[in-house]
This record gives sequence, structure tokens and C-alpha cells, in this order.
Amino acid sequence: MARNVTRHPVEGPNALWQIYRTVSPFKGVKNFVFIQIARYCPVLSVKNWIYRHILGMKVGKHAAFGLMVMVDVFFPEKITVGDNSIIGYNTTILAHEYLIKEYRLGDVIIGENVMIGANSTILPGVTIGDGAVVAAGSVVHKDVAAGTFVGGNPLRVLTKGSGDEPT
Repeated sequence: MARNVTRHPVEGPNALWQIYRTVSPFKGVKNFVFIQIARYCPVLSVKNWIYRHILGMKVGKHAAFGLMVMVDVFFPEKITVGDNSIIGYNTTILAHEYLIKEYRLGDVIIGENVMIGANSTILPGVTIGDGAVVAAGSVVHKDVAAGTFVGGNPLRVLTKGSGDEPT
């Protein structure tokens, strides 16, 4: 299944060279500073406050972001994390891709009670269903059904179940 992204063609140099036609440099710098604060902050409630009130993310009650999580610098407002979900250490959540001849934007929706293992990468335009588990080191390049345990690169289903199984 293709990811749910919107494609924006560009002419001239590659899309990354044209980023500030897409996003204000001030937004990029402000977001970068606050993301770095949140990455190192050990207090979950402070992290979530930054994500909600400064970056515009939709973050559910008791969502927990591990140390060093990197959320999208340019489009954090396109990220939703449901109640009681855990985003593991050093995970990257992207809502954009800048390519040679185009850039792509897509919402990332992480459901409730989801566990994302450490060092995972979540690409733009994916939905991870409620109760899903993503194994550490995975690249999430497609939607993940609720209650499914997935892992790897390329991502594959490891088991289908309640999502409550230990990893």
C-alpha cells in the first residue's frame, strides 16, 4: 500500500535546496531549538507540553517520548501520537521528504497504546493502528494494522495479535 503523501514537483535545483520556499527559516530554527530541548529533557510532561504548545503536534494523554526522539523539524504539526503510546529512544518521525524533483508531505498518525521500539524511523504518510508494536530498528514505510507486531527493513508483519505481547 502506498503511503498517504502529497507530492509537490519542483523545477531547478533539488527540492532540499528550495526548502525555504516551503517553510519559513524562522519556523525551522525555532522548531529545531525546541526539538533539541525536548530530545534531552528527562521530564515527560515538559516534553509533551513543548510538542503540543510550541510545535503544534497532537499528543495524547500519557504519551511518552524516549530520550533523543527526533520529530520532524519542518512539519511537526502533521504528527499525531495517541494516548498511552511510547516512542522509543532515538526514533525519528518524519512528515516530509525532500527529493530531487519533488518534495512530499504526509500526516503521521500513531494510535493509542502503540509501542515504537528504539532507533526506528517512521516515514511520512503512515498510520500505525491502536495497540501495534514496532520492533526496534524498524523503518515504517507503510501503514501498520491495529494490534499487529511488525519489524525490520523492509517492514514485515511478525505476528498478529492484541499488541500486548512482550517484545
